[in-house]
Amino acid sequence: MAVYRTVVVGTDGSDSSFAAVDRAAGVAADAGAKLVVVCAYYPASKHDVEQAQDELGDEAYQVVGSAPAEDTLQSARDRAVKAGAKDIETVAATGEPVHVLRKVAHDKAADLLVVGNRGLNTLAGRILGSVPAEVARKSGVDVLIVHTT
Repeated sequence: MAVYRTVVVGTDGSDSSFAAVDRAAGVAADAGAKLVVVCAYYPASKHDVEQAQDELGDEAYQVVGSAPAEDTLQSARDRAVKAGAKDIETVAATGEPVHVLRKVAHDKAADLLVVGNRGLNTLAGRILGSVPAEVARKSGVDVLIVHTT
């Protein structure tokens, strides 16, 4: 069995995605591999920012731009450290999750991509396609789909 050198895992801050982070961190720790934790996001529109400022006041910074993604990545990093990963990089990137994960996996020369199974067995996931299914179909590297639900 090949030893993985770079493991990429996607997270959106959900419990399911954090379970995937935990598993990816364990694999990376066991293999002595680099772990790259990725969070895809869409920037807030001007209208959304103004609405957040009206409703949240000083707390609006938490939903502007990449702030929520950065918070998610910090939580994921903390979990990865607890799971034993040593070499951890985080990436917040604008865009659709499957595209972002594939691009980061390619750019980082990853040999394993890890995602949770959320959406895989739902009706919407079967009709529209889920992140795990799309990643498995379109990725050029090994994919580990972690059973999280």
